[in-house]
Amino acid sequence: MNWILLIIAGLFEVAFAACLGKFKETSGNVATYWFIGFLVCLTISMVLLVKATQSLPIGTAYAVWTGIGAVGTVLVGIFIFKEPADFWRLFFITTLIASIIGLKFVAN
Repeated sequence: MNWILLIIAGLFEVAFAACLGKFKETSGNVATYWFIGFLVCLTISMVLLVKATQSLPIGTAYAVWTGIGAVGTVLVGIFIFKEPADFWRLFFITTLIASIIGLKFVAN
């Protein structure tokens, strides 16, 4: 169950990064709504991370959480914010995914 909470926390990390990106692109009330979304997603992500670390090793949980956030944020950047998707960027994202899966299998 804590692995599921950790994955959901990582997805909320992606969401707060996406909200931050949209906040940067907007102004006025729209920017305020994106900032509120950022704060809500940040809070949920942190609460779920804390919950997951109650039974998972902190080093593994944090690495997986940041890895999910990094991979997800890069994918959001590519698909939503039209950032480049060159070979090396995709290669290193793939190695990051492999490392996250590896950490899952070697965790106690």
